[in-house]
Amino acid sequence: MYTFEKKVVWITGSTTGIGKMTAIGFAERGADVIIHGFNDTENGEKLLKHLKELGSDALLVDGDVSLKKDVENIAKQIQDKYGKLDVLVNNVGASITSSTLEELEEDVWDKVIDVNLKSVYLVTKEALPLLKGEENTRIINISSAVERTGGTMKDLAYTAAKGGVSAITRALAKQLIDFNIQVNAVAPGLIDTPFHKTDAPLDSYDWIINRIPMKKAGQAEDIAGAVMFLASNHANYINGEIIEVSGGRRVS
Repeated sequence: MYTFEKKVVWITGSTTGIGKMTAIGFAERGADVIIHGFNDTENGEKLLKHLKELGSDALLVDGDVSLKKDVENIAKQIQDKYGKLDVLVNNVGASITSSTLEELEEDVWDKVIDVNLKSVYLVTKEALPLLKGEENTRIINISSAVERTGGTMKDLAYTAAKGGVSAITRALAKQLIDFNIQVNAVAPGLIDTPFHKTDAPLDSYDWIINRIPMKKAGQAEDIAGAVMFLASNHANYINGEIIEVSGGRRVS
């Protein structure tokens, strides 16, 4: 349905889960994909090998995208290898730990905001020179349905960060359209990924699944499909939108 031949795509946080399936989807459709992890060499190398087997001139980069120096280093590697960027997917994210307001420590709040929101600012700013001048360039941010629902009782920092991701998406959509860059976001609902091995087991979310009209959690491929749609020519008149992929939770 889509082709990304001769396109260069950078996906942050892409050695596992949603990022991994998105990388595979782009590679299967002809893109050269930059995959990114942080101290996850084993998964990164396995994925890199797979992408190259699919014909992608792929690149694996490593670094903490909440740190300016690491992001600058990654951007330089992309510049040196490809000299451009067509699609940026700001996917990296983590809840770090679950806690109520009373339990939430300042350092945890700062870390959650840095990983989920500050990274979008830093990565997008460094990627901008690589995106400028190309045709139909896209930025797709991964927000979350929690920014609309308020999340769970112990997701305050993560919910606030993802609310910021949706807000920065709309703001950047206004600012960057003059450079022919469209900015949109995908807001996943409950998705069956390794995220829930560190946050909480998926079966502990039965109370959410019962409220989803489709009565099931989504898969990483469901989010990858929405991202590729927004990156494709089928989305040429979409800008500043947040597409929720949650099995109908918006109407429940």
